[in-house]
Amino acid sequence: MKKLYSNLLLLVLLVPLWATAQTPAIQRVNPTNWWVGMKEPKLQLLVYGPNAGTLTYTINHPGVKLVKTNTVENPNYAFLDLTIAASTKPGTVQIIGKKGPQTVTQAWELKARDNSPKGQGVTQADFIYLAMPDRFANGDPSNDKFADMRDPNHDRSNGFLRHGGDLAGAAQRLPYLKDLGITAVWFTPVIENNQPLTNEGGTMRASYHGYGFTDHYNVDRRLGGNSAYKAFVGKAHAAGLKVVQDAVYNHIGNTHWFIQDLPMKSWLHQWPTYTNTSYRQQPITDPHASQLDRKVTLDGWFVPFLPDLNQENPYVANFLIQHAIWTVENFGVDAWRIDTYMYNDQPFMNRCNQALLTEYPQIHIFGESSVNNVVDQAYYVRNKIDFPFKSNQPGGLDFVLEGAMVDGLKHDGSPQRMYEALAQDAVYQDPAKLVTFLDNHDHDRFLSVMGEDYDKYKMGLTWLLTTRGIPSMYYGTEILMKNLKNPTDAEVRRDFPGGWPGDKQDKFTAAGRTAQENEAFQFVRTLATYRRDHPMLHSGKLMQYLPQDGMYVYFRYDDKGTVMVATNATDKPIAMHTARFSERMSGFTKARNVLTNETLDSVATVQVPAKTAVVLELMR
Repeated sequence: MKKLYSNLLLLVLLVPLWATAQTPAIQRVNPTNWWVGMKEPKLQLLVYGPNAGTLTYTINHPGVKLVKTNTVENPNYAFLDLTIAASTKPGTVQIIGKKGPQTVTQAWELKARDNSPKGQGVTQADFIYLAMPDRFANGDPSNDKFADMRDPNHDRSNGFLRHGGDLAGAAQRLPYLKDLGITAVWFTPVIENNQPLTNEGGTMRASYHGYGFTDHYNVDRRLGGNSAYKAFVGKAHAAGLKVVQDAVYNHIGNTHWFIQDLPMKSWLHQWPTYTNTSYRQQPITDPHASQLDRKVTLDGWFVPFLPDLNQENPYVANFLIQHAIWTVENFGVDAWRIDTYMYNDQPFMNRCNQALLTEYPQIHIFGESSVNNVVDQAYYVRNKIDFPFKSNQPGGLDFVLEGAMVDGLKHDGSPQRMYEALAQDAVYQDPAKLVTFLDNHDHDRFLSVMGEDYDKYKMGLTWLLTTRGIPSMYYGTEILMKNLKNPTDAEVRRDFPGGWPGDKQDKFTAAGRTAQENEAFQFVRTLATYRRDHPMLHSGKLMQYLPQDGMYVYFRYDDKGTVMVATNATDKPIAMHTARFSERMSGFTKARNVLTNETLDSVATVQVPAKTAVVLELMR
């Protein structure tokens, strides 16, 4: 660990000693292209190559002005500040660098913007499906592995290696997702992770998860590359589904191309010796915290093989912000999930969020801040608390509600924790923009946490799909995929059965599923499609009543309809008298059970079976 960290420092110090002997050349320009007609006219190009920073630059294209050439410690880099006039026409821009008698010319493209959907956002009307592309479906076995990549392995029998799932396979399963009632797809990161195997606790692991970027402007070849991602997004949009991009700002892979030749020492958070983050959120919001504790939380590295980016460096900040905008414009993604949000420099996050919202006003941004209380969670989103720092993030992953739902069901089946979490929603500017969930790729699978109790499974899914917020479900939950992270996280990231040619079971089809798996699939499908088609359930107001005697009742309603959700957390059926809920039920005399399609001719008393959440559409 310390050797890796020392080598990074050594690279920064040694580069200027040998780079000056090389003939100047341009090998990379990032962003790789741009577009005319963007709202922000300023752009900063990262130009890289041997002694690229020693060249004197000019730009040859009408409407494009070179404002300033910035040089840094490493002479292999130049950062060109451009402005692009609103009247600029698309075309090939010539970047010209001169040094003495030598002239270097690099073509760089300015494109016209197209009218394809992009930055549409996700709302309470959506239901997000989270999948790991390497573990979901393999549509093109020819890209399973490449001998010229740092990790040339592929072995489905090893949970720590790559399995070959790709974007082509995911595209083939879009009809399955559509039928299930899904409206948005979120993949763990698709950006290139050309990382070697890492030794974690004596186990060699591949970066199939996607969180160690090695080239921001390339989608991983093993997933199909840039063309496959663009094709997937286009097919998803054609099917009426949205796409969520998983972004990582906090860190990169230790074999990222610019780690091999750092632009400057301050590109990363550097320490005298390797320093890991404490993973503790408290020093960020604690008014009594020491600066050291705060610095360790924010600037310490997440793990030794993921170098920590210094977003206070303006060149780093520009690089990340421009890549975010480029991604939305180039691929047409609709929403932006941000990994390890709380570990980022928060003023940078506000700047990046605003840049995306300026170009794409409907885009939704929700970050991962794994905290355990409402105050800390509110800090990272638009909130009503008098914090010294005010976040502009529209939404976030609702870890507090996840804990409340899962822990309540796990320990005693009580909905009290869920009630209490929702009762504190006043701290958020808009709690409806929080993304809710029961598990994910980093957590134990929900069914296993419930001890494989099918009744609790259904109660949890009912809560997820009927309470406020934007629900997200981890792949395979609908077919009762299970397992705990102990002994390894590979157990909660198993392949979706049927996603690979030759799989013995194909659980993408009813014929390949067991009777109970089909029942679970139909349960999710029925609730998800009803939710999708009834605005009062997905976007209506929420009114909840204090849990009493094991019963928890809440309503979703608008001026066109009302849905009552009643949960009996006890192990005995309850005949629930509804007079207590007259504030919301006045005028309603009948109901339809959404899950069974049964009609209730009277709602004065509602029969709620043991360990069951009923969903009733009230009728007059």
